[in-house]
Amino acid sequence: MMSFLRRWVLHNFWLKILSLLIATGLWLAIAPDEETAEVAVRVPIEFQHVPQHLEISSVTIPEAQIRVRGPERVIRQLRSTDIHAELELGDAKPGERTFDLTAQQIRHQRDLHVVQVVPGQVHLSFDTRLTREVEVHARVTVNSAAGQEIAYVLVDPGRITITGPRHHVELVDAATTDPVDASGTRTQATFVTNAFVSDPLVQVVQPIPIRVTVAVLMEKNTPANAH
Repeated sequence: MMSFLRRWVLHNFWLKILSLLIATGLWLAIAPDEETAEVAVRVPIEFQHVPQHLEISSVTIPEAQIRVRGPERVIRQLRSTDIHAELELGDAKPGERTFDLTAQQIRHQRDLHVVQVVPGQVHLSFDTRLTREVEVHARVTVNSAAGQEIAYVLVDPGRITITGPRHHVELVDAATTDPVDASGTRTQATFVTNAFVSDPLVQVVQPIPIRVTVAVLMEKNTPANAH
């Protein structure tokens, strides 16, 4: 048995291993390719290196639909988070600009091939950033049919800081609270609510609760059971 092993197995052992590796490589080279497949994946467009003093002032930003082709096993396991569409904005300036969106801007797995990118271009608007304070106006309702009247309204804090594209921020006269229903108030009550700005491109810096104090008067000729 030992002579058999020395003669047929151990003799030129490393040469035999090398031959086996070469044969395996040749088989992989001439073996039929794995079935390929295609899929369309919708992904958000990521903006790289946006200048600190700039804001994107476009109201709507399209997503990208990426068609990729690759081995069927890879396509089946593909998730939308595996593909990224990136735009380099390092040299952007205030105004409007159109960017090409090509396969070179798509980040994906090595064994995938980008077939199509839709849209092929992205049009964006840029504006300088503006930060300023605005008043907070409370939206208060009472039951006027029951004889209620608003004597006064106090808002604390009375001003908040907002930021966003300059031309949008300049158009904001005031922030507004969520509706406050004081119809059940007999004299005075304080409500905790939030303030917002209707423009989606304008943000409230460090949002905090807003305390709205409402004082209510009852009309003298109102029946006692009206409230």
